[in-house]
Amino acid sequence: MSLHVIVGAGAVGSGTALRLAEAGHDVRIVTRSGTGPHHDRIELVAADATDVARLTTLTEGAHALYNCANPPYDKWATAWPPLAAAFLTVAEATGARLITMSNLYGYARGRQPMRATKRLEPFTRKGAIRAQMWHDALRAHEDGRIRTTEARASDYVGPGLGETSHLGDRAVPRVLAGKRVSLLGAADVVHSWTYIGDVGATLATLGTDDRSLGRAWHVPTLPPATARTMLDAMAEAAGVEPVAISRIPSIALRVAGLFSPLIRELGEMRYQFDEPFVIDSADTTDTFGLTATPLADQIAATVASYQNPVVAQ
Repeated sequence: MSLHVIVGAGAVGSGTALRLAEAGHDVRIVTRSGTGPHHDRIELVAADATDVARLTTLTEGAHALYNCANPPYDKWATAWPPLAAAFLTVAEATGARLITMSNLYGYARGRQPMRATKRLEPFTRKGAIRAQMWHDALRAHEDGRIRTTEARASDYVGPGLGETSHLGDRAVPRVLAGKRVSLLGAADVVHSWTYIGDVGATLATLGTDDRSLGRAWHVPTLPPATARTMLDAMAEAAGVEPVAISRIPSIALRVAGLFSPLIRELGEMRYQFDEPFVIDSADTTDTFGLTATPLADQIAATVASYQNPVVAQ
């Protein structure tokens, strides 16, 4: 089996690492703190991914290098350019395939469903940053300097997401406690939700199957569902009554943004929750045989992670 280097130990990086390790690969996780999941085949290393020399040394001989980093929203403009440049430089220097985890921000607004073969036409600042990262990587691939692919997913649902998910810490504990949930957008507009377990499975596949190279792929995702449908399903799985759901007023978001740069950055992404936001991942399933986890299993795992967090970890 081969060595795989993963930068980032959040839900995406850790999930990918465990998938690869369980398949018999050696995995090296690189984070500033040197943290990550424990497994006989996983090595945890403390390093700054923007230190090109250090990351190059850590990636020498690796089959693939995974960009699973996740800078805070309000740091994207300053954090992503040096990180992205480092990944490209290291991939070229070592020959490791570059596998990047991305999102849907680069697609044009209102064109549904979104497909991974569609041209990126960003209209937000964060969308432009992610689109530029992909364009730079694809150009390097087409020039023969690196080999690369990118996975894209919609908003995550599942265990271990904390406050990074709209259906995570800000919602599930309140559902279990029978309290009103306040959402960024409308509760009854359809939205694609990508299960975090399917993200790790997809990245591990893209990193070990060279059919993935030279284009982007969507993580297998179930047909869209409203936020209300998802939260009601969690309530049912937990054996509690459905809770009231409200939308955070725009004025409240703007006021909160005056004091929190992170909240301020949510404003330009609100459109994703106020209008249909749907992806098509059929080509990923057709090519690699990957399918989305059944909804009942997604919901059960999510609820269990909050009801018994020690076991879920």
